[in-house]
Amino acid sequence: MSSVKTIATVNQKGGCGKTTTAINLSAALAERGKRVLLIDLDPQAHATIGLGRDPNSFPRTVYDVLTKPGVVLADVIIHTTVDRLDLAPCNVLLAGAELSLATVSGKELLLGTGLRSIRDRYDICVIDCPPSLGILTLNALVASTDLVVPVQVHYYALEGLRRLLDTVGIMRQWFHPCSVENIGLLLTFVEERTTFSRQVQQQMRSIFGDLVFETVIHRNVRLAEAPSAGEPVLQYAPHSKAAVDYRALAGEILQVAPKAAEPAEDRIRRGMQKQVSAIFEGAWIPRRQRPHNAVRPMPPSSVEST
Repeated sequence: MSSVKTIATVNQKGGCGKTTTAINLSAALAERGKRVLLIDLDPQAHATIGLGRDPNSFPRTVYDVLTKPGVVLADVIIHTTVDRLDLAPCNVLLAGAELSLATVSGKELLLGTGLRSIRDRYDICVIDCPPSLGILTLNALVASTDLVVPVQVHYYALEGLRRLLDTVGIMRQWFHPCSVENIGLLLTFVEERTTFSRQVQQQMRSIFGDLVFETVIHRNVRLAEAPSAGEPVLQYAPHSKAAVDYRALAGEILQVAPKAAEPAEDRIRRGMQKQVSAIFEGAWIPRRQRPHNAVRPMPPSSVEST
């Protein structure tokens, strides 16, 4: 695991706004003065494309870091048009990583090991995971301190969340370097004017409580257009509702936890400073009955807002 605050955007269900969130959250954090590295770990390379770069134009990518001894993360990092935001790009070759790493011992630890080599260069690392729970996503889970799970507001989203949260619990139990302690569920494609959207929001908050971010990402035309321009929406349409939403998300994540003098049970934690309960088979386990490997409450963030 790296000492860099590492946020993975993850959901095995596609079409939930995962890559869009990775790009725009990274840009919003950089806008707040943080040194940010975005790692494109999805073989579709949408994060690379969404930042205006051709995935096939690079001599080395994240694939080489994971599969070729001697290639380190610093060898593939490039600058973007966003100040303080760098990118570790990928291309379709990354799809072959599962096969290339099949017989490699400790393959789940490769990304975390790579992050250690650049920990002094960045305040925050954001990882865009593929829409699956294969070896690439497992690498991200082991390397990450925080998970942002974009969830489109519909009822089928609950089934995927149960599986993902169960996987996190298993990872924490069997992989000692896995230190995921913060999970934030981000509601996306929200349409406040529709009764259905409001009902699903209420259901999600009722089931998952403080795991759900207060910030939601609204459905927005500018947000859909920005990838074709190769820019985050914060650059493409800086005054749009989507840009406002992602700035709010960055602010929520960077909030400093309440003063240590407050009783732990009385603290209100927002953003990534949430009480995180273990969920197994979709059921909440009360705080005093949590198993020893449950995801624990997060200590105050070491990355303060500016």
